[in-house]
Amino acid sequence: MIEVDGSLKRRLAIWLLVTVSGLGTLLMIEAYLGAQRAAQRAYDSQLEAAALTIAESVQWREGEPVLEIPAAALQILATRHQERVFYAVLDADGRRISANLPLDIAEDDQHHVAREPFWRDVTWRGEDWRLYGREYDSAGWETQDPVQIWVGHTMAGRRALAGELFERAVTRFLAMVLLAGLLMLLAMRVALTPMRRLRQLLRRRDADDMGPLDARVPEELRELAETLDTLFSRQRDSRDALLRFTADASHQLKTPLAGLQSTSELALAQDDPETWRTALVDVNEGAARTSRLASQLLSLARLRHVGGDGDMTHLDLAAMLREVTLDWAGRDAAREHDLGLAELPSAPVVILGSSWALRELLGNLIDNALTYTPAGSEITLGIEIDTRVATLYIEDDGPGVPVDLLERLHHPFERGGRQDTRGSGLGLAVVDSIAKRHGAAWQVSNREPRGLRVTLRFTLSSPEER
Repeated sequence: MIEVDGSLKRRLAIWLLVTVSGLGTLLMIEAYLGAQRAAQRAYDSQLEAAALTIAESVQWREGEPVLEIPAAALQILATRHQERVFYAVLDADGRRISANLPLDIAEDDQHHVAREPFWRDVTWRGEDWRLYGREYDSAGWETQDPVQIWVGHTMAGRRALAGELFERAVTRFLAMVLLAGLLMLLAMRVALTPMRRLRQLLRRRDADDMGPLDARVPEELRELAETLDTLFSRQRDSRDALLRFTADASHQLKTPLAGLQSTSELALAQDDPETWRTALVDVNEGAARTSRLASQLLSLARLRHVGGDGDMTHLDLAAMLREVTLDWAGRDAAREHDLGLAELPSAPVVILGSSWALRELLGNLIDNALTYTPAGSEITLGIEIDTRVATLYIEDDGPGVPVDLLERLHHPFERGGRQDTRGSGLGLAVVDSIAKRHGAAWQVSNREPRGLRVTLRFTLSSPEER
């Protein structure tokens, strides 16, 4: 039964969406941090330029520094975001020459600036500021002393610029995601085209067409196409085997039925009651053989075409073997043979199997041995235990089978080269089907100096499985 478990397109779309979302999140974080860094660099550069412009405007008159803030410095710090701008110029003693900076510059900060430029983020009256300090050498007519330039402004402009940069990055990203989504849908449609072609090719095939696929597929579909070819090949072999089996079965049934018809017609043409009796005996024997053949055909069909393991149970193989052998020993077919059991294991031989199928297997093994061995032959059945394996065997001292025919005995209607018996050639074919159903390995071999031995190896059930 086929159950639809989602859509391949939907699964691909979801996985791609998850992947793009993960990468997009990382890109957004990087874009946000990048916007912050870009805004920081831009405004820090403005502070550096403003500090340098202010430093160049310092002059000395009568030993005192004089400062006139040029308009260029204020223009550098002025932006459209209207953030507040501050500056302070300190002489070598830390005194303010000119300033509008409301904060006092700590001595530690002044000492630090004396060594290298210094940046500081501060908060004053609930507002964040960015300060930059640097010490410059000032040239005058009478003296030359260093001065410290401190400039700063509020963070509104930085935040606004970072937001603008981030917004542009997000806009570009969303546009790219939208374009990528459209391209992804197109790519999935193009990528799944070979699957649609393969589906259409399979739909156009006739029900009886079991030939190999004639299609060009990408590497990803090669294994699927090869699996379909293998399936078609098996179906073709199965169909051919079924046709051969049907033809052989028809022939096998036609022969005894034709004999019954011929015997009955000859008897009807006679007036002698003794002739009628002889004909009735022949008809009875022929009907018995035909019934046996039909029974074996039904068993073989049931084993080959009825699946499922619903009738599998844990059973004692030794007890079943004893029961079936004693039943066959009391039949007329075994009257002229020495049919018996070897010593069986004292403990139960428990396996997982189908009771009716295993009885059919044992019956076919015994019937096969009785049919293809001469009167007076010795037929022995037994079980050997080896760790987790139970080996069921049946052996006789009959004529055996030519070595080149041993591998063909599991084929239906194969008699091992014998045409002088009443056997149908289905016994070992039934055994083969039952053994496969139980996962049992089986083998047919000749005995020395004469005879035949059939062995089947079953896996024993562990106590935990029972």
